[in-house]
Amino acid sequence: MLAPWAARAQQPARIPRIGILSPSGDPSAPGPQVEGFRQGLRDLGYIEEKNIRIEYRYIEGKLDRVPSLVAELVQLKVDVLVVGSLVAIRAAKDATKTIPIVMMIVDDPVALGIVDSLARPGGNITGFTRLTRELSGKRLELLKEAVPGISRVGVLWDADAPGPAIAFKEYEAAARALKIQLVSLEVRGPNPDSEGAFQAGAKGRAHALITIVNPVLLRYPKRIADLAMKNRLPSMHELGQYVEGGGLMSYAANVVDQYRRAATYVDKILKGTKPGDLPVEQATKFELVVNAKTAKALGITIPQSILVQADRVIE
Repeated sequence: MLAPWAARAQQPARIPRIGILSPSGDPSAPGPQVEGFRQGLRDLGYIEEKNIRIEYRYIEGKLDRVPSLVAELVQLKVDVLVVGSLVAIRAAKDATKTIPIVMMIVDDPVALGIVDSLARPGGNITGFTRLTRELSGKRLELLKEAVPGISRVGVLWDADAPGPAIAFKEYEAAARALKIQLVSLEVRGPNPDSEGAFQAGAKGRAHALITIVNPVLLRYPKRIADLAMKNRLPSMHELGQYVEGGGLMSYAANVVDQYRRAATYVDKILKGTKPGDLPVEQATKFELVVNAKTAKALGITIPQSILVQADRVIE
């Protein structure tokens, strides 16, 4: 009579499985967001293949593959889904009403109908919002302060994706208030014609550049920075990675830190907390990063008023 109980007691505990669909990186170079998530798990005592398993999927700029990648993770019956782009969040929301979803989003998820409220999201979705769109006006202000006299700004964006379309409208509203004219520089993934877009910017007499981040353009920070330098365009970005690649400035929440924080939500969910009871956290700290080397190469003297605000200056 005791044998079945003994055998059951000897069975190893089930290892939870996490599915992550990253908007950046690839299997050979996962990128800082995925590494931030891994570090967050390590800080909480999780060790891959010992007490947690992670199924990695990467968008790699191919937005049309997102639904099938989400479906793969759902079919694997992962315990939690971690997703980091609007396209992936919507695909996950459509794919499952039961698997907990931890999202990283740049927009207001309430306004987009993803959750009921930030305080009590309800359903199976929670996570973090960087509210990047609400920073559009501040980015234009900083760019105008750093490069006085600019009146026409090129906006590089993926015209096939929903997030950048929302963002472009936000920049349009902010630009009108600042008396700046925008020049739309549209590209389409998965292999955007960046050079063609910059040629359009030259024809449109753009004096500077803003890049709207999404999985397509997130793959090419160095290429975009090089083209901006080649075309003598001071650039403002929505992620610090672009400035590390040679862009002039960025103003944004620390996305790597948010992925690290996402691990704490995964931990809470694995321990029994319902995702709908975890508030969607808003970014409260935004970093201004300036590349002094790029400024010098462009012949720009960054005003002291900008430098004293900078959280990081790349020399």
